[in-house]
Amino acid sequence: MSALLKVTDLKKSYGAIQAVGGVSFEVQPGEIFGVIGPNGSGKTTLFNSMLGQITPDSGQIELKGENVTQCGPMELNRKGVGRTFQTLQVFGKMTVRDNLIVAAQEHQGTMFSRMFAPGDSGLGAKADALIDRFRIRHVADKKAGELSYGQQKLVDIAMAFMSEPDVVLLDEPCAGVNPSLVGGISTLLKDLNRQPAGAKKSSFVVIEHNMDFVMDLCHRIMVMVEGKVMAIGTPEEIRGNKQVLDAYLGA
Repeated sequence: MSALLKVTDLKKSYGAIQAVGGVSFEVQPGEIFGVIGPNGSGKTTLFNSMLGQITPDSGQIELKGENVTQCGPMELNRKGVGRTFQTLQVFGKMTVRDNLIVAAQEHQGTMFSRMFAPGDSGLGAKADALIDRFRIRHVADKKAGELSYGQQKLVDIAMAFMSEPDVVLLDEPCAGVNPSLVGGISTLLKDLNRQPAGAKKSSFVVIEHNMDFVMDLCHRIMVMVEGKVMAIGTPEEIRGNKQVLDAYLGA
């Protein structure tokens, strides 16, 4: 099986500090791939490089076999990369439904065609389907800024799916969320990953500090320490890796 996302020997330095020092990994279609590591391990720099927000010094990023190392965020999004940010990116004064519609409008034809499209740019049905799938129908017509933080997180994730991405990069989806809602986010992501036979499974790359969440959700996990890959393996393999336990998990 060809990798959906492939990162090869990625490096990024800031002066004398090497934030990412030769990171390589692959994400397979339908895989939930976790990235963990202590603060300062290079996770965010890696993510920002993969999303075109910063340009790596060297190395290569491939999406479905295409070299996308030099692509910017918008181009990557149009090629099939979705993302959520650690800080919420919802439009607080717009309804939940309109937030989802706006998230996908850039993918809806040309600017000229959008000018003469229906008020919802023809995206209303898609937005309604995701609203139901994310179980936020009861707040669909509320302004996003009026929702709880956890509900806004769900809206933020739903927005990433409006463009029907091949892979979604999730930056700390549980950060700031009430612990009672963490299990709901995990269940939702598992549901999105388990599509009916013949349908495209959703693939994820997840940065998260909540170890229980990562261990329960991810198929494989990569551990970063000081900008380098310490280990890649299943949750069971990571739990049993003495080097990881000593360096990161504190066992």
